[in-house]
Amino acid sequence: MEMSGLQPDQYPVTAFAEYLELLTQWNKAYNLTAIRDHEKMITHHILDSLSVLPFLNGGHCLDVGTGAGLPGLILALTTPEIQWILLDSNQKKICFVNQAIMELKICNIETICCRIEDFHPEKIFSTIITRAFGRLSKFYRLSRHLLSPNGTLLAMKGTGISEELAELDQRTVTAQIHTLRIHGITGQRSLVEINALPPVN
Repeated sequence: MEMSGLQPDQYPVTAFAEYLELLTQWNKAYNLTAIRDHEKMITHHILDSLSVLPFLNGGHCLDVGTGAGLPGLILALTTPEIQWILLDSNQKKICFVNQAIMELKICNIETICCRIEDFHPEKIFSTIITRAFGRLSKFYRLSRHLLSPNGTLLAMKGTGISEELAELDQRTVTAQIHTLRIHGITGQRSLVEINALPPVN
């Protein structure tokens, strides 16, 4: 499988393994992820994160509600040319991400511990992605001011999102659904790509 111009042997698999080992250690004391099985961590954390690589837009990306660094930390390891900010309001999860950044010597990530509505960066983003933030309308409403004019919002979802899609204002945004098929994950995974329409004069 090739993603974003990379062949499988070009992925930083050693770093992925070190990340999962650290995540497993921290999970013994903190509830960072409900998944404890190592093989399931590979499919549901690593491969799930990598599945969105072809859809990243530009060189300045934000992961909203990153939790234990998913998908942003995995994507940052794979795209050293992209600058990432990983945002979460949970202090213990940001502490874990900071520890992973230090141990894995990742140079293209900055972490922010706050709610997205309180986040006011100096530079806006070409891609804003989330895996576990909430409904699409809320994600768009709270994130759109952080997005560059030609930027893209990406929401990782499962199935049954028609009601969420209907909540989006079709006069102001377009939403495209990409079906993701991930080895080892049964059931459909979807990526919703949201783009703002130009304002009507």
